[in-house]
Amino acid sequence: MQQWSKSYPNIIRIIFMTITLILIGSIAPLTSQGDDQQNADATYTLDRTIQEALTANIGIHISAEQTQAALYRKKSQRTAFFPSFSASYSYTRNDKADKITISEGQEIPLSPESVYNFSTTVTQPIFTGMAIINQYKIAQLGLSQARIQEAVTRQDIISKSKTLYFNLLKVGKLSAVAEQSVTLLEAHRNVADNFYKVGMSPLNDLLKAEVELANARQDLVMAKNNYDIAASNLNIFLRRPVNALIEPKDISNYSSAFDIDLESCLSTAEKNRLEMEIANLDIELREKELALTQKDYYPSLNLQGTYSRNGDEWDIDGINGDDPDSWNVQAVATWTFWEWGKTRYGSIEKKHQISQSRLKKVQIQDQITFEVKQAYLKAKESEKKILTVEKAVAQAQESHRISEERYNEQMATSTDVLDAQTLLTQTRTKYYNALYDFEISKAALDRAMGLPLQTIE
Repeated sequence: MQQWSKSYPNIIRIIFMTITLILIGSIAPLTSQGDDQQNADATYTLDRTIQEALTANIGIHISAEQTQAALYRKKSQRTAFFPSFSASYSYTRNDKADKITISEGQEIPLSPESVYNFSTTVTQPIFTGMAIINQYKIAQLGLSQARIQEAVTRQDIISKSKTLYFNLLKVGKLSAVAEQSVTLLEAHRNVADNFYKVGMSPLNDLLKAEVELANARQDLVMAKNNYDIAASNLNIFLRRPVNALIEPKDISNYSSAFDIDLESCLSTAEKNRLEMEIANLDIELREKELALTQKDYYPSLNLQGTYSRNGDEWDIDGINGDDPDSWNVQAVATWTFWEWGKTRYGSIEKKHQISQSRLKKVQIQDQITFEVKQAYLKAKESEKKILTVEKAVAQAQESHRISEERYNEQMATSTDVLDAQTLLTQTRTKYYNALYDFEISKAALDRAMGLPLQTIE
């Protein structure tokens, strides 16, 4: 019994430790799974970036609302072709009832003190100087413009998504280069410090290494800050929390020549740029507005039918027993034939607006040509830089390695190593700038050529 009482606390301790280990084992996989899920959510491919931007970006929603507004404006104008119906109910109180005396003791009532009236009217436009049809066509053109503008907005969002994505990759690589530079300079500073302590190198070599390391650390701080800014910019564009973790998947691997020629790019832009379609629709819309002003040169004709009831009580059951019902049908022609030149001046105004729209089309064409050539030249420039700097990176790495080995053997100075390190950092920076600027330039060229095409319903 005493032996059991002595071993009892140990048994309890073993059971407690076993339960704890089981709980830790069960929680750890959940934690690991949660971390994996969080990392997966933070990993962004280019396709995912574009799709989320097209879903979440405010600009695409504004454009969609504009299209819906234009659609219902068109539906509203279509109702003008159909008859309109109106109704009214009125009450009139006279100061006294009017009567006519025919003979002594005989009077005929003309109007009672209280008069109730109900009437309903149907109006059907017959001829309006083509105003209704032109207003409907203007609304139809406005809907076409809104739909094309929505597609243009999608193209802009796709292009900006690519630009922000590749820019984030670029500043990430530049941050890694700055971090590598700090690591290499720290190693060199340590070697210089050891050589100085044993009297193998002067103090000046150590001081130079310290200065270069301090400068490299400042560059690293700036590089990391640039990365945070680029990540925040992409997060805001995707409507994500500004400080959310985002890790773009690197897809830039230049391996083939950029063999498209400028004439092909210009030809593609001429066929695909939706802005030209918008410009053509704007000219057509202005022409319809000019035709709309011509309506004032003609009279308008409406067909109206009216049914009414009169009574001296609220239920409109006649006056003094008379029939309360009456109806009429009439054709109404109206024509304002003199307004001191208002119609002519309005027509001249619209003609100038047509000329303005045509000139804007030429301006848009010139701008498209410039955008295509600028993006094309930027892409070719970046491609040439890649081919040039790609070999220089390997050469700079070898130069740095040789300088370090020579310094370790006291066959070179610290300045030689620092110069080689600076050259290596600059070459790597130029390489990644060229590599991702090439991708950004290609995205800009695609946008300038009107790609990717979007289906317009």
